[in-house]
Amino acid sequence: MTQNEKFQIQRRNTLRNLWQKLSGTPDFPVKLVLAALYLMGAAYVCVKQAAWRTLAGNIPLLSPLLKAAMEHALTAYLLAGAAALLALLLYPFGRRAAKDQLQCIGLVNHAGVAPDLLRKRRDKDNPRVTVWEFRNQSIPLQEWEKKRLAIETALGITIVKLTYAKGKSRVLVYAVPAGDDLPEVLKWKDSYLSLDSFVLVLGESYTGPVTVNLTHIPHILLGGSTGSGKSVLLKLLLMQALRKGAEVYIADFKGGVDFPKVWHEKCRMCFTEEDLCDTLDQLVAVLEYRKNAFKALGCPNIDAYNETTEQPLPRLIFACDEVAEMLDKTGADNERKKLLAQIENKLSTIARQGRAFGIHLILATQRPDAMIIPGQIRNNMDFRVCGRADSVLSQIILDNTSAAEQIPKDARGRFITGDGTVFQGYLFDEGQL
Repeated sequence: MTQNEKFQIQRRNTLRNLWQKLSGTPDFPVKLVLAALYLMGAAYVCVKQAAWRTLAGNIPLLSPLLKAAMEHALTAYLLAGAAALLALLLYPFGRRAAKDQLQCIGLVNHAGVAPDLLRKRRDKDNPRVTVWEFRNQSIPLQEWEKKRLAIETALGITIVKLTYAKGKSRVLVYAVPAGDDLPEVLKWKDSYLSLDSFVLVLGESYTGPVTVNLTHIPHILLGGSTGSGKSVLLKLLLMQALRKGAEVYIADFKGGVDFPKVWHEKCRMCFTEEDLCDTLDQLVAVLEYRKNAFKALGCPNIDAYNETTEQPLPRLIFACDEVAEMLDKTGADNERKKLLAQIENKLSTIARQGRAFGIHLILATQRPDAMIIPGQIRNNMDFRVCGRADSVLSQIILDNTSAAEQIPKDARGRFITGDGTVFQGYLFDEGQL
């Protein structure tokens, strides 16, 4: 950027700041004012039309063009004004400002040209979201993603999604105003329970409810530091699974303090490694039984089997609130390492084969240690959610650092999924179980 270009941008920013001070708010509804002025002008011309027509008839040397304009002032005003107003309404206000701000943060191509704002519109599927359409000037979408936080700061928005338009010459930025944030607390209501077969609801994003369908995405990996709300989210998912008729198994090595008595009555609890190993043995045995039963009837999955037989099988959910405590081999003797290896092997079997046979894993962790969750298990956890976390834990859970960058350090119940969707999890009262 040349010194002259910097000066021009600085001058335009000064004028914009002055306009915002005069208008009293940076979001002054300019287009509404223009529409109001147009209507006021139409009313004024309508009132004066008769007087101007009389005046035009009393001036003998008046040019024919001016005389016609005075005699048909209202018609001329409505046509010319409507054309001008339409052009102003379609023109994206803030176009130059957006280009200047993107240039300031370095979102430019090799020639130093920043993207052009072509238009802004409400998203038809979610009126809360505004779609900013840019001509991207040959800047790939990956560069937009890298500068996501800088773009949000520069434009005063919270980005919901970045995507190409038709072709790759334009980029669509789905966003909400920076001040239009998600609520800090969202209480669960029974009406939120999905009516679809095995769809579980996690919370609300900027674009609506966030859900996961265990029929298609069988296993869930949750991450987050202490106090991030992942245990509440885990219980929310398990509550919905119970209400949908699933059998739930919970491994809790904290003596059951995180799961009150009501959970013990409705779920199978595991408090020791030996008990856990026996439980996983049973789940693997059920998996093998179902494999043979489905094969005998020619059914590819549990839904097809339940439609065929008169004795439907329930889905089975195995959950662990802190998988690091369960799989940590630090300081373990040989006997315990063998036991943990058996547990890992059984979890890996369920992770690889559980989807078709209706056996699912929901694992949570707060430990930023890549060695805690073996690759065979982690690679099969297709749906990943992370709350407040440092960059290391975010990288382990999501394979990127977006949780560390986009979730506030003091946030509770705020999460981000692997595809970049930020949402506020529902607060579930265990008394409702």
